[in-house]
Formats: sequence, C-alpha cells, structure tokens
Amino acid sequence: MHTLIVLALVGFLAQLVDGALGMAYGATSTTLVLSAGYSPVVASASVHLAELGTTAASGLSHWRFGNVDWRTVRRIALPGAVGAFAGATVLGHVSAELAKPWMAGVLLALGVYILVRFTLRNVPQRAPRAPRRRFLMPLGLAGGFVDATGGGGWGPVTTPTLLLTGRMEPRKVVGSVDTSEFVVALAASAGFLLALGTQVLAGPIVIGLLAGGLVAAPLAAWLVRKLTARLLGALVGGFIVLTNTRTLFSVTEEPAAVRGWVYAAILVVWAAAVAIVVRAHRRTGAPLWQGGRRQEPAFEGA
Repeated sequence: MHTLIVLALVGFLAQLVDGALGMAYGATSTTLVLSAGYSPVVASASVHLAELGTTAASGLSHWRFGNVDWRTVRRIALPGAVGAFAGATVLGHVSAELAKPWMAGVLLALGVYILVRFTLRNVPQRAPRAPRRRFLMPLGLAGGFVDATGGGGWGPVTTPTLLLTGRMEPRKVVGSVDTSEFVVALAASAGFLLALGTQVLAGPIVIGLLAGGLVAAPLAAWLVRKLTARLLGALVGGFIVLTNTRTLFSVTEEPAAVRGWVYAAILVVWAAAVAIVVRAHRRTGAPLWQGGRRQEPAFEGA
C-alpha cells in the first residue's frame, strides 16, 4: 500500500508538470521506477501503459479548455505512433544510452533559446495556422522513437520544437502535444507487448501512476489556460534546460559539488527570467493570470 501511495503521488506531480508544460511525465516517472530497481524495459513499458489513461484524461481536459489544435494533432500523432512502435521494438534488443548525450545536448540548446526568446520579448505568431505536415511528420517520428527507447521524450522533443516555430500559442502547443501523446503511448505499449509479452509490465507501477495522473490532468489543463503565453514560455524553457542538464550529468563523471553549482546557477537564471517576465507584465499593465475566457491571439504583434 505504501508503494502505491508513493507512486500515485509521483503520478500526480508528473502529470501536473506534463499537463502544464507539455513534457516530463515519462521522464519523471521512469526515473523513479528505475531507481526502484526495475529494468529499463519494464520501466518504459509500465509507464507507457499508465500513460494510456493519463494522456486520455489530459487530452479531454485540454480539449475542454480549448487548448488543442486538431490539425497539429492529426499531423503529428500518426508519425509519432510509428516511431514509438519502432522504438519499443528496438529497446528490447539495443540500449539507447549512446543517444542520450546527443539528444540531451540538442534539447538543452533548444531550452536555452526558448528561455531567452520568451524572457526578452513576447514572440509573435508567424501565421494563424498549424505547422506544415512535412515538418510535423519527421518531428513525430523522432519524438515517438525517443519516447519509447528512453522511457520518456515525446514532450521534450516535440514541445520545444513546436514552440520555436512561432506559429502556435504555448498553451496550444502543450495541449496538442499532450493530446497526441495518447496515440504514441498506445503504439509504444503495443510494441512492448508484441515484442516481449506481458512480463514487461509491473502492475503496481501502472496502477499507482495512473491513479495520480488521472487526478492531476484536469487541474493541469486549467492551469495552462490561465497562464499568459510569455510566462508559460519562460517556465517551459527553464524546465527544459534543467531537465536535460540532469540527463547530461547522468552519463558524465563530474563531481557532486560541480553538479550542485551548475544546478544552482540554472535555478538562479531561471528565477531571474521569470522575474523579468513578471516585471515586464507589471510595467505594461498586462495581467500574468488570465481571468475568464482567453482571447486569441495571445502574442504581441500577431
């Protein structure tokens, strides 16, 4: 019972972050499961099965609050499913450890760019339409493959990349990524079951994470609708930097003291960025918290 309660709490917090920022459910949950002594295959398979419930609840909640661009969902979900199915099959035979430093480095660079871009100024939309299919298909394939092989990665790959296009509000990016993740989780689960059978699933992990995630999904969807685009962008950027710095440290041998100083520096910069956004909103009189229905477009200069 104690284990289930802890897993439910982790599922709640992971889904709250994922639903509000469009990433980190898989990364957070899988990290805990691995630390409990489970193999990477069992961790990834169990987390993805739990995600079938949490992503469905999250997608419905984001749809209810108007955070979903369905054209983007259609164009990215199916390629993501193909990549996830392939990744689940590969994970049973090949380690993905060699790809982690490279992917974390790319994501870290994206996170820094997003943090700076949203902190210094509001980002205008380039066009009132979803990104093109020829851009979303390879993005979905890469995101799905990384997600299945790494136990998480759909959000960290797709969310910052979509934010960088400047075509969608951050809340629409988060809502569309979370909604399409249901199809990705379904394909990954099918790949694990077909390749390795039900022995890769751990019942307590699935039940605990699912219970906590279902509770958090509506709250996260409401939160992402209320935060302004600029503040949400700054929060996402800082989280990407912190998460992928941790991933890079997991494959290096820096002393604990060095890691501590680096983490502290990132937190200081992240806090300063958020403070700059808050100050900018106060100077212009724009609210940080949106009351009632949110108006679109939410970017200056759109």
